[in-house]
Amino acid sequence: MRNRMVAALGVIALVASACSSGGTASEAPPTTAPATAAPVTAAPATAAPATAAPEGFLARALAGEFKGTTVSATGPFVDEDAVKFNASIKSFSETTGITIAYEGSKEFEATISARVDANDAPDIVDFPQPGLLANFAKGGKVVDLSKFLDMAALQANYNQSWLDMGTMAGSSGDILAGIFDRVNGKSFVWYPKAAFDAAGYTVPTTWDELVALQNLIVADGDTPWCLGIESGAATGWPATDWLEEFMLRTTSLDNYDKWITNELKFSSPEVKNALTKVGDIFLNDALVNGGRASIVTTNFGDAPKAMFDDPPKCWLHRQGNFITSFFPADAKPGVDYGVFYLPGIDPQYGSPVLVAGDIWAAFSDRPEVLAVMEYFTKGEHLKVWVQSGGAIAPQLDSDLSWYGDDITRFVAQTILEADSVRFDASDLMPGAVGAGSEWKELTNWVSGASDIDEALSAIDASWPQ
Repeated sequence: MRNRMVAALGVIALVASACSSGGTASEAPPTTAPATAAPVTAAPATAAPATAAPEGFLARALAGEFKGTTVSATGPFVDEDAVKFNASIKSFSETTGITIAYEGSKEFEATISARVDANDAPDIVDFPQPGLLANFAKGGKVVDLSKFLDMAALQANYNQSWLDMGTMAGSSGDILAGIFDRVNGKSFVWYPKAAFDAAGYTVPTTWDELVALQNLIVADGDTPWCLGIESGAATGWPATDWLEEFMLRTTSLDNYDKWITNELKFSSPEVKNALTKVGDIFLNDALVNGGRASIVTTNFGDAPKAMFDDPPKCWLHRQGNFITSFFPADAKPGVDYGVFYLPGIDPQYGSPVLVAGDIWAAFSDRPEVLAVMEYFTKGEHLKVWVQSGGAIAPQLDSDLSWYGDDITRFVAQTILEADSVRFDASDLMPGAVGAGSEWKELTNWVSGASDIDEALSAIDASWPQ
């Protein structure tokens, strides 16, 4: 593991460091909150203009300069997630005197679009899908954070891929439209650890070893993969993740990015090659629990349950870290199930990770707003959420000790150490494609209703003109 984790110091240390050094990425996250918060000075009668100061907006906030101000926020966090978000910002608000007034919405996409169109956008907005943010950035509605935040500090605290994905076309050139915050990873293979160990199987670390493992499972008379892409009206979405995984492992990041924008067609040799490799697993009855025909009728959440039968009906399930909520309630991480990274295929493309997550954008450049945005670039602000479960921090100054179990810790470490990360492509494509024709046509291909060329050409034809 690269030496990316820093020692935890506490909120008081963060305050002292930020006030003296400008809030750089070398600041360490706390282990526990101090018994008493650092004293806060009164805010000036007139706030300083929103220009990047040498000491940074976060340092000014921690010094009490913006006490008594309010930053409005919205996003998709509701119910338990809203409680966890509010808990995660409590210490910051208490220390700085800045109130972050968060209002979540179950109809987030419609609500935020209406508010932006009416010039009534909140100060900061959390987007679960960068594609929607990209629309607002292109329309000139979003603050270019690169003009206000310390880019050297951001580059020191994030895998460059996160900054690349946050950079979007503005009204007159590219801008840093947002900062990635709470994330999750998809490039993981889950397995029934107790049975797996008893069978003498070994966790693969290369693609060749993974192929050898699935062949060994077949030779033992069993079926390697637990697969299911049924999801009601959204049937087919798990297949899009598989295609994305192979795109990241068989072609360049540049091609992956061009694919999202339709510069690289689905019918291109690169995409066809990736889907062909998906088919090496999906279309081989010997490798799939229930055979190929079962994939389109098996619910994605039910698919991994066969791992927990005695003996297991299948042994491997590729899915994001959310899938553990579909495991048996009494299944213990590290005992009843384990996880490993889906290995890379071609060394020239390294070890990529497919991700999803939340990206914060600012619609106002008032100093207190920028201070909150700078705070969100620090792993510390996610500590409470990470400890309570349901969040993984992409910031390099986060601490693996915050995670409550070895499984989640492994997922977080893998994301932090990835050679590159890329967001779920189907979520970034136009809805008619990524949440429409791609789902439908990949389902048709898996079921045998169409061949690979027919499916890919049909997706291309559906792209909005």
